[in-house]
This record gives sequence, C-alpha cells and structure tokens, in this order.
Amino acid sequence: MSASSSHHQPLAERLRPKTLGEVVGQQLLLGAGMALRLAFESGQPHSCILWGPPGTGKTTIARLMADAFDAQFITISAVLGGIKDIREAVELALVARDGLAARRTIVFVDEVHRFNKSQQDAFLPHVESGLFTFIGATTENPSFEVNSALLSRATVYVLQPLSTDDLKQIVLVAQAQQALPAIENIAVERLVGYADGDARRLLNTLETLSVAATQEQVADITDAWLLKVLGERMRRYDKGGEQFYDTISALHKSVRGSDPDAALYWLVRMLDGGADPRYLARRLIRMASEDIGLADPRALRLALDAAEVYERLGTPEGELALAECVVYLAVAPKSNAVYQAFNAARAFVKQDGTRAVPLHLRNAPTKLMKQLDYGKDYRYAHDEADGFAAGERYLPDGMADPEFYRPVERGLEIKIADKLRRLKQRNNQAR
Repeated sequence: MSASSSHHQPLAERLRPKTLGEVVGQQLLLGAGMALRLAFESGQPHSCILWGPPGTGKTTIARLMADAFDAQFITISAVLGGIKDIREAVELALVARDGLAARRTIVFVDEVHRFNKSQQDAFLPHVESGLFTFIGATTENPSFEVNSALLSRATVYVLQPLSTDDLKQIVLVAQAQQALPAIENIAVERLVGYADGDARRLLNTLETLSVAATQEQVADITDAWLLKVLGERMRRYDKGGEQFYDTISALHKSVRGSDPDAALYWLVRMLDGGADPRYLARRLIRMASEDIGLADPRALRLALDAAEVYERLGTPEGELALAECVVYLAVAPKSNAVYQAFNAARAFVKQDGTRAVPLHLRNAPTKLMKQLDYGKDYRYAHDEADGFAAGERYLPDGMADPEFYRPVERGLEIKIADKLRRLKQRNNQAR
C-alpha cells in the first residue's frame, strides 16, 4: 500500500496493531500464560467468540490470529451479510484448502448476534469438518444471542473495556507516529474519560482533533480548544473521571436524603451528560437495597421494573421509568439495617473460625447419617404454635447471638422489629 493511500486510512486503521506485542489492554487474555495467548502459541487455531464492548480489540485479535496461522482471512458483517456471504466464504475456503499452498481459512463474523438461527446453523457443518475456523465478535451475551450448537463448538473469550492507562498509552502511540499535535494533560484526561473504555471512539476523536488542528494551524491542543472543537458532547463531565463519580454520588445522597427534586436534578444532569441509562438503572437497584431495604421492599421491585422498562423502550421513552423510580426511592422510608447486617456478618465470618453445623440442623439423607444423630431432635417449625419453635437454636454451638440485623423504626421495619421482639421474648421464656 502506498504512503498516500495509507495516509487516507482512518487513524484507527493506521494504528491497528500488527503484532500481539502492540496490542494495548486485554492482558487477562493476551498476557504471558493467559488463555488467548496460549491459543496463539499453540500453532492450532480454534473457533471462538470474542465478547466485549465496542472498541476493545475484537477485530484486531481476529486479524492477528489469521496472521499468526498464515490463514486466509474472510470478514462477514452480520448486519449486512447473509447466507450468500457464507456460501462465498465456503467456496473461498475450499479453494484455499485444496490449492498448492493448502492454506487455512479464518471466517470472522462481526456482530454475530445479528445473524438469525438459520444463518448461524449454516456455519456448523463447516466448523465441524474443519474447513474453516470460525471467529465471532459480539457486544451481546453469547449465551442468549448465539445458537447453543454453535456456542458449544466455540470458546468464549470475554474482553474488558480498556482502562484509563490503556487509553493514555494509545494517545502516546498516536503522538509518537505524528498522527496529532501535542495535547496538554488535562485535555488527555478529558479525552480518555469521554472514550469510556472504547479505543475506536478515542482514535476517531483524536482524528477529528488532528484535522481541526491542521486546518486552524494549532500547535498544541489545550483543554479549552478541545471543548470549543468538540462542543456539547465534551462539555458535560468526564464519564470516567472524578466529576462523573461526584455526580452519581450527589444523586445517591439526594435519594438517601429523601429529596426528590434534588434526586431528579442529578439524574437529568447525568442523562444530559451522556451517562449510560443502564448504569443509572443499576445504581438505582443498589440504592433500593442499601438505603431503603425492608423499610419498603417494593422499592427494589420498582427499581428492577424501571431497569426492565428502559431495556424495552430505550432512550428517551424509557428514561421516564428511571425518573419515576428516583422519585419513589427518594420519598420511600429509609433503612440501611439489612446493609449494615450483611456487612457485620461478613466481617464476623472473615475473622471467625469455621464453626461446625449443630447435629440437629444437619441433613440426614442416609442411614449412616441418621445413626450419627444427624438431624436428631430437630423441631419442625410448621408443627408448632404460630409456626415458631420457641427456644430452638439455629446458630453454631457456643456462639452468642450476634444481632447482626437491627431493624429501624421506619416503614415496614417497624412491624418487623415488633415481631422480632415478640419472638425473642418467647425464646427467652422457653429457654
């Protein structure tokens, strides 16, 4: 390829790694002794599915695998392709296999989850026969989107979003190859946060800046100039940096503080700033568990429903369900009793020894276990008054009642606290 044609390639293509050593990130797969690295070093390609977010290196890894095994590389887009493309790939693979060079073929299917069942099934006989090695790339969970027959014949490798350090390294590589001017540190931080783990997004943004800098004869890219060029999409907050986490913290604390207006304000700020509504839905589920708990168990169900509604409707319609959930969580009675109890139990178990399960609580499915008194003298609560075996103990022998769970006097936990007090009184009388 000539220097001129290479220059007109997108920056992401010009900087695409040519060797495994040039790949940035994914060290849990490509590091020394890791699964995908060992696959490269085995000398024997195998069918696999690369599952991960956009811009994490799925296409690059597939191409490098073809290079490593000197294989013919055929790309099919599941968005644009179909059975016809699969047939053409089969014909090319036959020619390569039966030719003088007897080359292997790797068929790479981008967004394989977009292929329907019959299209996926069309691969099966050729994967089984070894005519070609199949590599699929997907951003969706292959357990749900890929046929079980095809999935059983392919190893699934999970790719992670690139870290902040990985993305900064890509910026340095681009600068080293004189693909863009110098960039001040604060601007790099903003770019990396905006990329949000997506190398392709970062490189496309860098290319936009490079073109603009050349046109305006800008020698150094400053944060102010960056904001001017990229406008609204960069003006909100760093999606991976401190301001992002400050804003989600403000949302969480507004909900905890029972201020629906403030909670709505921070929710809308985050949506307007480009935060992923799915991330916000996950945080609302966490808030329902941590800050409301059993004071209003409906809060958790409402948070789960809001997440599901967003998945069904998407943006912007589904965002209303998130707003409804935020207001409900803000006005709901608050309790962190379960959250505190769980943390206390974890801390206790971590520092405590391994206590034996009392004999009367053990399972006794065999004759020998019964002879060893497993389950002996266990009292079946349903057979006793009010379905409660007063005086029975369920903790390990010798362990004092830790009282991990201490319900608050708010919401449903008022009734829960009353019930626990009554049961404790009956236990004390029986013992």
